Parts: sequence; C-alpha cells; structure tokens
Amino acid sequence: MRVRYQTIEFQSVDIHIKTLRDSQEFSDPLGEANALGISSAQWSLFGVLWDSGKVLALVMESYEVSGKRILEIGCGMALASLLLNSRQANITATDYHPEAGSFLAENVRLNQGQQIPFLRTSWQNQEDGLGKFDLLIGADILYERDHIELLSEFIERHANPKCEIVLVDPGRGNHAAFSKKMLKLGYQHSQETVQESNLERAFKGTILRYKRG
Repeated sequence: MRVRYQTIEFQSVDIHIKTLRDSQEFSDPLGEANALGISSAQWSLFGVLWDSGKVLALVMESYEVSGKRILEIGCGMALASLLLNSRQANITATDYHPEAGSFLAENVRLNQGQQIPFLRTSWQNQEDGLGKFDLLIGADILYERDHIELLSEFIERHANPKCEIVLVDPGRGNHAAFSKKMLKLGYQHSQETVQESNLERAFKGTILRYKRG
C-alpha cells in the first residue's frame, strides 16, 4: 500500500495529512474489510481526500463550535475533524472502514494535536455508545439510496433535542429525499452552493444544513 503526504492550507492553519496515493490502492491481507462487506473496488474510497471533505473543512474553519459536542460521520480522511481539532473543538470521528482509525491517529500526530476519539461503527449499530451531540457533520455520505433511511435514523439517535447538522453533498441525487425525511423528523432545512473554495476546480455540490430546537 502506497501513501502520499500533503499539506492543505486554510486561512488560519495548515493541516498535514497522510492519505492513500490514489484510489487504486488496496491492502486487506487479513480480510478485515472483506469481512465487513467492503469490496476491493470500494476499499480505497476512505483514504482519498475528496473535494466534499475539503469543502466541509472549509465550512468548519469559521463555524461556531464553542461548547458544542461534535460528531463527524463517515469521516474517511477526517480533514474536517483535524481542522476542528486544531481549534480545540470537542470532536469525535466515526467510520466503517477498518483502516480509518489508524490513519486518523497518524494524522493527529502529524499535526501535533490532541487525540481525537474515534469509533469504527456502522449506521445500523444500535449500541455504539456514542451518546448525543450538538453538531453532526459529514461529507459525501449520501451515495446510495438506502443511506437515506440509515443516515437519518443514525442522526436521530445521536442528535440532542437542540442540534445542527451540516452535510456536504457532491450531487449524487439523494439529498432531496433525505431532506424530506429530515423535515419529517422536525428539522428545519436550508442549502447553499459553494461560492468560494481553495479547490482546483469548481465544486458543483451543495452544503446541506439542518437545525432543530
């Protein structure tokens, strides 16, 4: 498995990050990912720095986080979590991939940050012990139709009565149905396009915001 190191520059901080070299990498010698239903074609997706993740981190750079307990869902390379950690925010990260936690620990070390609590879990897990959060965030996590129900139920289990959700969607076509589901759960919804970013190409996705309480 080959990796690469890069530095992502923000207005207030530089985040150093170790990722897979590209989306063609694969290494599952003990069959851990396969046992979890992660195919060889899907294996590398957690370990690439996608534009949606960069946009989420940009949003979190100036987001009001004081006093909030924050959860990043499906964190992958967890760029937003690393950025929030640099702000001394109360951030917890989760992902289903068996390698996500070790990459996160290494990237925290590269940035000389405090340890970020991490849990490998699925959205179906009813007994994950994560507790409740004031702010839940995620990037490109609505990539399949059946994720609408799974994600909304996961959020509902872990959201405080007064809470905010910020998701970045690259335009996979599922966010409208997801937003309808969130409205039924009592959330207000708004969305916006990305006006400015430090991406090499224009981001055509959407920032989805949900609020309750």
